[in-house]
Amino acid sequence: MLGIMLALMGAALWNGFPLIFPDTGGYFTRPIEGSLAMGRSALYGLFLYVGIPLAFWPAVLAQCALTAWLIVLTLRAHGLRDRPGFAFGVVLALCATTSLPWFAGQLMPDIFFPLAVLALHLLVFRHDSLNAAERIGLVAVIAVAMASHMAALGVCAGTLIALALARRLVPQALPPLRAGLAGVAVACGIALALVSNAAITGQFAFTPGGANFLFGRLIEDGIVARYVGDECPDPALRLCAYRNELPDNADDWLWGPGTAFYKLGGDDGFRDEAREIILETLRLYPAEHLVSAAADTLQQFVTFKTEVAPPSHNAPAIAAFKQYTPQWFAALMRAHQQSDPPDAALLNWVHWPVAAFSLAALAVLLAFRRRFGVTPPATALTATVLLALAANAAVCGIFSHPVDRYQSRLVLLAPLALAVAVCSRRRATSAQGAILGTGGI
Repeated sequence: MLGIMLALMGAALWNGFPLIFPDTGGYFTRPIEGSLAMGRSALYGLFLYVGIPLAFWPAVLAQCALTAWLIVLTLRAHGLRDRPGFAFGVVLALCATTSLPWFAGQLMPDIFFPLAVLALHLLVFRHDSLNAAERIGLVAVIAVAMASHMAALGVCAGTLIALALARRLVPQALPPLRAGLAGVAVACGIALALVSNAAITGQFAFTPGGANFLFGRLIEDGIVARYVGDECPDPALRLCAYRNELPDNADDWLWGPGTAFYKLGGDDGFRDEAREIILETLRLYPAEHLVSAAADTLQQFVTFKTEVAPPSHNAPAIAAFKQYTPQWFAALMRAHQQSDPPDAALLNWVHWPVAAFSLAALAVLLAFRRRFGVTPPATALTATVLLALAANAAVCGIFSHPVDRYQSRLVLLAPLALAVAVCSRRRATSAQGAILGTGGI
C-alpha cells in the first residue's frame, strides 16, 4: 500500500507542494470568510482548511489514501487481488498513462468524481463481496463527493438512473442491480450538501451558481446574443445596457475582470434575471436549445486532455494563499508549477491516446461481450464507466460548458475498467482450463 500511495502522490511530490488550480483559493477561504461562493463547496473548503498547519499535505494524503483504497477494493471485488504486486502495477500504470496523480495531488474536489463512480459500481453490482464497514465507507465517499461539488450530484444520480434504465431495456446485458444503498448515498449527499453549508457558513442552501453557469454556456452558444438582439431595448432587461459587451465564451463572462456579469451584481445580483432569460429562451428557441445541448454533450464527451494550470491562470489562488496563508506563500511559489511549469502538451502525448483507445475498447467489449468472453462483473464495470462518462458529459456540457478538465477527471477510469475486463477474462479462462485439465486426468 505504501508503494501505491507514493505513486499516487508522485505529481505532488515532484511539484514540491500540493498542486493548485485557479479555484483552489475559492475553496479553502470558505470557512475563513464564512460565506458561500459560486461553485465552491464549503465542505471541501473545510477539508482543505484543516490541513493549513501542515501546508495542505493532509488533504493530498487523504485523497491519495481514498484513491488507493477504492482501486484496491475494486480489484479485490473483481477477484484480482491474489497476485503479489498486481494492484501496485495497475496503479503505477494508471499514474504513468493517465491524469490520476495530477488530480489526486491537487487541492480540488475533482478526484472525488472517479472515486464516487467506483463506489457507486461496487454498491450496485458487487454488494455481496463487501463487508458492512466497506459499504458504509462507500456510502460516505459518494455523499462527500456530492457535497464537495454539485456536478457530482448530477453525475451520481444520472449514472444510477442510466444503469436502472439499461437493466430494464436490455436485462441480459447487465447483472441484477442492488440500488438501495446507492440511493441512500445519493440522499445522504444531498442532505450533507445542505447541512455542511449551513454549519460552515450559516446558509442552509446548495452551493450557488447553477443558473449563472448555465447562462454562461448560453452566451457561448450564441443563444443569449440572439435573445438580446430580439428583445432589446427593453427597460425590464438590465442586460440590454451591456448587449455590446457580451463575450463569446462562458469563462470570459463568469471570470473575466470587469465583465458585465459583475457590473450586474455577480451571482447574487444577476441570478434572478439569468433564470428569467433562461426560461424565456427555452420558450422562444426550444429547437436551438436542444441542438446546442446535444452538441455540447457530444463535445464534452470527447474533450478530455489533461490540464495543469500555469501561474498566469492560478493568479486567484495565488492571491488567496498570499492573503490567508502567508506562511506557505514562499513554498507555493518555489513549487515547479509556479517556478518551472510542466508542459501539459507532453503529458497528453500519452494521456489522450490511452484514454481514447480505452474508451473505444470498452465500447467494443460491451457490444461484443459474449464473443470476447467478458465476465458479467467486468461488463457491469464497463457499463458503469461508460454511462458515468456520458452522464458527466451531459451534466457539464449542458449546465456549464465543455472543458477538458471536466471529462479528464473521469476518463481515467476507462483504462482501469479495461484492465479489469482483460484480466478477469484471462482469470476465468485459466480457471476453466484448470477444471477441464483436472477432469481429463
